[in-house]
Amino acid sequence: MQPIPSLLLATLIAAAIVLAWRHRVRRRHRAYARVLDAADTFEARLRIARAQIGQDGGDPVRDALQEMLRQRLWLQQHGASADVTALEAMRESIEQAQARIDRQLAQLALVRAGGSA
Repeated sequence: MQPIPSLLLATLIAAAIVLAWRHRVRRRHRAYARVLDAADTFEARLRIARAQIGQDGGDPVRDALQEMLRQRLWLQQHGASADVTALEAMRESIEQAQARIDRQLAQLALVRAGGSA
């Protein structure tokens, strides 16, 4: 009668390990997808910003676009093996950069509105 409880315990442990591994893989996959979505959104926003700003005072969007290209290169080279923490940090960095661009565009709009009054 002893082998059956041991076999049942081993089966339960194996099932728990498989479920934990699958959860980790799904979590990492979701984090990677969120980074890619954030990057796509930010890149689209930068292109809109570039069109809104035009050539007034140079090209302030250029640095942000270059940073986005560096981040995409990092994702291409390391994204498949990066852990969830690194992916979440990358996504947060992208979202913070987007917030900075949005603030700058709002300031530019205020300046333009004041200048045309």
